[in-house]
Amino acid sequence: MSLGNAVRSLDGIARSLQEEQDSREFLIRNTRDVVILCSQSIMSVHRGDMGAAKEKAAEASALLRAHRKRARGGLRRHLAVPEQEMVEALALIAVAEGARVPGAGRLGAPGGAYVLGLLDCIGELKRLVLDSIRAGRPREAQRVFGAMEEMYDMLYPFASFDKVVKEARRKTDVARSLVESARAAVTEEARRSEVMAAFAAVAAGAEGKRRR
Repeated sequence: MSLGNAVRSLDGIARSLQEEQDSREFLIRNTRDVVILCSQSIMSVHRGDMGAAKEKAAEASALLRAHRKRARGGLRRHLAVPEQEMVEALALIAVAEGARVPGAGRLGAPGGAYVLGLLDCIGELKRLVLDSIRAGRPREAQRVFGAMEEMYDMLYPFASFDKVVKEARRKTDVARSLVESARAAVTEEARRSEVMAAFAAVAAGAEGKRRR
């Protein structure tokens, strides 16, 4: 009995598995940089530094494109989180600037990562809403809330794909709660502004009568 064919097959299999293992370790180690850069981009948006936000997002995007070349077959799953983070960061930048949110094709993101990234973005949009209210920019808060609500309305049907898009239902439930709490904050601010405007009008009228 000769095992020559088996030996040659096993040698080839060993090389293939070694390459796959090396790629796996590379992706696990290096995709962390993509996640970190996306987080820095998001933080820059909240600081109002859009230049830094775009710069960090561009760096992350370039790294992700390079990593995709090594993510063949089952290794693609190791890009799921960084791709979601990329979608989240770029969608947030777009809404903050009043621009169009980029589509999945433009970002090169798979459907599931795109949906989950947008769902995560809703949380960051709520933070923008609250920051705008605190900064005394009610119109900006209303604008961002409008985008936040519209995004949720487009995404909630994807909860039904929870079996194939892991976490879709949970993230949709979280997003709904975020939208409702943001709505309450925007409504409360609008009422407060109306009361303040009414007080100001009364005070102005009283001052006018006093001067006459």
